[in-house]
Amino acid sequence: MTGDFINYTFSGEELMFIWVFHRVTGLLMILFLGVKFLTSFFLMTRDKKPDWALALHTSPVIDVILIICVVYHALYGLRTVIMDMGFKKEKLLFWLFTGLATALTVTMLVIYFTRDY
Repeated sequence: MTGDFINYTFSGEELMFIWVFHRVTGLLMILFLGVKFLTSFFLMTRDKKPDWALALHTSPVIDVILIICVVYHALYGLRTVIMDMGFKKEKLLFWLFTGLATALTVTMLVIYFTRDY
């Protein structure tokens, strides 16, 4: 049983990449969402808004990183659920969900940078 788990979890470069990438994007989401929540707290509760909070809260770099992390984390999580349900074509799922995540990320970034408000 243990050997099957190791072969299933770590068989191939794509699986190891997804495993690491999924954990890293989860940690980055926690970090950057924490920054967004902290800075919004400072911006809503003070009469004089701190410059550092305004700069961090309106930073497009943080927004882009959050968009990328959320999309890839969500789709790779769905891939994991599908594999847990018994679908065995891991490489097909890897390329399918990587393509979907890339297309969705590009679409969301185009919308983000071309919004009109």
